[in-house]
Amino acid sequence: MLINLTNHPLSIWDKKQIKTANKLYGKIQDLPFPAISPDADEKRVYALTIEYAKNVKKIISQSTDTNNAVHIMGELTFTFNLVQLLKTENIQCIASTSKRNVVQTENKKQTEFNFVKFRDY
Repeated sequence: MLINLTNHPLSIWDKKQIKTANKLYGKIQDLPFPAISPDADEKRVYALTIEYAKNVKKIISQSTDTNNAVHIMGELTFTFNLVQLLKTENIQCIASTSKRNVVQTENKKQTEFNFVKFRDY
């Protein structure tokens, strides 16, 4: 199972990313990324980290898949703390990579991200 802990739910992933995730991990489950205030102090961020680590471990403990991982991307200090904590529990953490394509018109810039692969933390 792949736990998708990002601000990009499975419903907006492109076909290549879904196919790759299914091939590597089987089922994909969204776990919405927490809204973290820029004013939050380190203690608050770490408390969220502990809470989410417990949620991730609970979800994985109920998984019937043999290969489980967490796709985590978002607020940097939370992500850093959670990846460190999960790795001490031998839980694989991955990020997605993409190619960024920008189309510039007179007064509009449109950015499109195309999935390339998953990469281990």
